[in-house]
Amino acid sequence: PPRILTLEEPVLHMDHCIAFAVHGNPAPTLHWLHNGQVLRETEIIRMEFYQQGEVSEGCLLFNKPTHYNNGNYTIVATNQLGSANQTIKGHFLEKPFPAVSELFSFQMQYTPEFLCVDSQAFSFQVSIAVGLAAFACVLLVVLFIMINKYGRRSKFGMKG
Repeated sequence: PPRILTLEEPVLHMDHCIAFAVHGNPAPTLHWLHNGQVLRETEIIRMEFYQQGEVSEGCLLFNKPTHYNNGNYTIVATNQLGSANQTIKGHFLEKPFPAVSELFSFQMQYTPEFLCVDSQAFSFQVSIAVGLAAFACVLLVVLFIMINKYGRRSKFGMKG
């Protein structure tokens, strides 16, 4: 019957790879389960292996996996004499956003020191904003004067 020799956690080579080695005579057929469900091979997830005598070695390859690919991966090897399986946890990425229940589960404490604002940092930010606004006003006034002074000349001295 088949025997699973190795099953390693995912590592990143060119793609993420869950490496495995299976021994069996006759050569076993291999398939994978993801969280107990049959894993279909796609462009993103595929299995590559080669047979060397009675040992099949290869990888379950993941092309840019996301948090949806996290979970338990089970290799199942089957031949006429029996079957064997082994499971490993695959973790690729964290969820990008917390669940809605996690957002509302914390209680924020409003204390007087939480409501205090650093007055030096605030005054610096206000002075930067006032300076930028003043610079923009001066620039607009200069542009207005330049347009009025030089923009009214007609070509070839003709009057409109």
